[in-house]
Amino acid sequence: MAADIHPLASVSSKARLGERVTIKAFAVVQDDVELGDDCVVESHAVLMDGARVGKNNYIGYGAVISGPPQDISYKNEPTTCEIGDNNSFREYCTMHRGTKATGKTVIGSNGFFMAYTHVAHDCRVGDNVIFANCVALGGHVHVGNYAFIGGLTPVHQFCKIGDQVMIGGGLRVTKDVPPFILAGGTPLVFEGLNLIGLRRRGFSHANIELIESAFEILYHGGLNFSQAVLELEKRNYELPEIQKLIAFVKESKRGIIPSWKPK
Repeated sequence: MAADIHPLASVSSKARLGERVTIKAFAVVQDDVELGDDCVVESHAVLMDGARVGKNNYIGYGAVISGPPQDISYKNEPTTCEIGDNNSFREYCTMHRGTKATGKTVIGSNGFFMAYTHVAHDCRVGDNVIFANCVALGGHVHVGNYAFIGGLTPVHQFCKIGDQVMIGGGLRVTKDVPPFILAGGTPLVFEGLNLIGLRRRGFSHANIELIESAFEILYHGGLNFSQAVLELEKRNYELPEIQKLIAFVKESKRGIIPSWKPK
């Protein structure tokens, strides 16, 4: 089935459109754009050069996909904003393409990006994420799968947020947030495991207890983070999630958030 393009939309003849695409009045699709099957582009949305959009995505009213990076080093190099399938980008979302540093911004599949959310240049965002209204990622931020970030929360450039994290609204993320946890408070701190999220993902009670024991060593074992990692490695945990936690802490460049409890 051919694309359904409103006569008042501006769609380049060079754009590559999939089947059953709907593009509404006053939307703009530039030359170097790929738009997958079954996508809907609402009125006044703009898909700019470098947009690579998968299947069944909803691009809301006034959203901008693959806008130029807000980086003074960017000199209009050809870069991309690569988006998976089944995402919803609500009103006035802005998803910027990469800089020459990495060449692309990457957003996974099955994400829900509420109104006014912003994903900056060179970010990597996983699958099944939820960003509430006005979440703003700085450049080069990495966000894992099944992460939830509350509204009005800015994330400092180069921060990393792990899988299955839940971060409260109206907070500031300036350090890395390890996987599987709840984070809240000002400044942002570890508040415990994301138990509801883990149970929804099918984690067994025994495995949740193992993950909890690892975090007890990391945050409340009377050790600094480097010592805690060594202790975790000595215990030879076989659970992949604990290995992921160890790797996350070892690879952190900005340092991980502290605990609300004293060590």
